[in-house]
Amino acid sequence: MHEFSLAQSLVEQVTELVVREGATKVTRIEVSIGAMSGVMKDPFEFCFPEAARGTRMEGCILIVHEVPLTVTCLECGAETSSEIFDIRCGLCKCQNVKITGGKDFLLNSVEVD
Repeated sequence: MHEFSLAQSLVEQVTELVVREGATKVTRIEVSIGAMSGVMKDPFEFCFPEAARGTRMEGCILIVHEVPLTVTCLECGAETSSEIFDIRCGLCKCQNVKITGGKDFLLNSVEVD
C-alpha cells in the first residue's frame, strides 16, 4: 500500500526533526493532502498509527487537511476549484487552465512534549 510507505517516511522525517530538537514525544502532527497528490486520506489515516508504533509518534494525534484542486484560467483569469476528472475553470468552464493548488503532500506542523 502506497500510503503505508508514505506514513513510514513521514515518521522517519519527523523522528529526525524531533531528535535534532531534543524532544522526547510527539503529541500532534498536521499534514495537508492535495486532491491530486496521489495520497488518499482514509488509507493514510489508517496506516499512520501502525507506522508510528514504537516511535516517538506512537499515540499522537494526526490531523489531515484535504486541499482541493485549484486552477487559474488562462482565458478569463479566474482562480477557482475544479474537479479532478474534469479540470476546467469554475467560472467560464474553459479547459485552458493552470493547476495552482492541490498537488502537494505537506507536513504543516509538529507539536512535541
